[in-house]
Amino acid sequence: MTTYDRPFGRYLEDFTPGDIYRHWPGKTITEADDHLFCMITMNHHPLHTNQWFAENETVHGKNVVVGNLVYSLALGMSVPDVSGAAIANLEVESLVHRFPTFHGDTIYAETRVLDVTESKSRDDRGIVAVETKAFNQRGEEVCYFRRKVMVWKRAAAPPRRRPYDDAWD
Repeated sequence: MTTYDRPFGRYLEDFTPGDIYRHWPGKTITEADDHLFCMITMNHHPLHTNQWFAENETVHGKNVVVGNLVYSLALGMSVPDVSGAAIANLEVESLVHRFPTFHGDTIYAETRVLDVTESKSRDDRGIVAVETKAFNQRGEEVCYFRRKVMVWKRAAAPPRRRPYDDAWD
């Protein structure tokens, strides 16, 4: 019998500049997703939450998904491939929304490794710089951001444990 642990994030040695991670799956953004995100984050702009306003008083003529939801989805999609084993997210260098996203659009994301640097102060970690692009179902790039993540070297990473004994003994 073989037991498989799902990979979640990577260690410093796993990153190579130029590598691209195509995150899976995509996510269709519903009106409910957008409204809930707006309410949770206190963004009550009617462009996102008021259909009549959006249809009659905006350039798009319909509700636009709040940009931070699109960014948050793309960031979340990248976690299993990029930062799932990270020590910390250090910074978001840039964030650009290139096209609007609408209710019913499906978002996909890809991340490219830009740079991998060993820590100068601690030999158990390093910094990975990445850029992520989010696309809609039409292939339009709707969001772009660059970030830096502090990650463990494999030998120094804490073990992944479960709070119970082997379930199959």
